[in-house]
Amino acid sequence: QVQLVESGGGLVQAGGSLRLSCAASGRTSSNYGMGWFRQRPGKEREFVATITWSGGSAYYADSVKGRFTISRDNAKNTVYLQMNSLKPEDTAVYYCAALRGPTSRREVDLWGQGTQVTVSS
Repeated sequence: QVQLVESGGGLVQAGGSLRLSCAASGRTSSNYGMGWFRQRPGKEREFVATITWSGGSAYYADSVKGRFTISRDNAKNTVYLQMNSLKPEDTAVYYCAALRGPTSRREVDLWGQGTQVTVSS
């Protein structure tokens, strides 16, 4: 059975960095887009970043553009989210997602379980 397992969350001070990882098990094909979404306290889940299956194109929410970088290593079936210059408003549960269809549509086929990121001021 396919699973997405996130890791790398934690507590960090404002201005710090974290790198999230998402490993896909049971799914060997790399022909799918991947993404990161987050759910902040009291808010709906929102788009953060997505990346095409080749890794050639990436898309970002305006709120994280220039601070976050999404990347992938298809040989390891892993996608990453490098988060720099973190702000308290980045505090959220971050979810990895496997996408279906064109990456730009952000249609989620499978969710990970989520990892907590807390940024202290």
